[in-house]
Amino acid sequence: MDDNKILELLSQKEEQALREIENKYGVKLRRLALHFLGNEADAEECVNDVYFKAWNAVRKPESLSAWLMQICRYTAFGMIDRRTAQKRNAVLVELTAEMEQCIPDSSVQAEESELSGMLNAFLGTLPKEKRIMFVRRYWYGDSIAEIAEFFHCREGKIRTGLFRTRKKLEKFLKERGVSYERKEFAELHDGN
Repeated sequence: MDDNKILELLSQKEEQALREIENKYGVKLRRLALHFLGNEADAEECVNDVYFKAWNAVRKPESLSAWLMQICRYTAFGMIDRRTAQKRNAVLVELTAEMEQCIPDSSVQAEESELSGMLNAFLGTLPKEKRIMFVRRYWYGDSIAEIAEFFHCREGKIRTGLFRTRKKLEKFLKERGVSYERKEFAELHDGN
């Protein structure tokens, strides 16, 4: 069944919509949840939460697949936050630290949809290999080793490629008026 029909059924609160989502996207959602959560039971709980959130959502997306994956990521991250309280998952800490180099934090006055549009535009400027590398790292949370294995190359090449891509993203955002002072710079000038 095509995504538009599934969304139509979902908006009409037809249970068939959930069965269709499970048939079409269940495996991908479980794989993504398992990647972040690390065990089958948590991944299954996460996916069930995704179905529940999709069922209760007021807004229906343009892309069902991307929307479900986004819900899955946020749900998995929320589960990690709740279960680890002060201790964040090492993968999330590493990814966050890497992206803090080029994407502003929530104190910057830029709408999420505006940043999302800019990020999509930026990804469109990248060669296919760099785009895949970036998406695998920052959307799917793949490790450097997993990406290196995928591309059949050394981990150092992946690290360097991602570093350069983040620098290009930072420049791309600044050219579009999205910039911010890094905390370290602000603290030095505040005398703290």
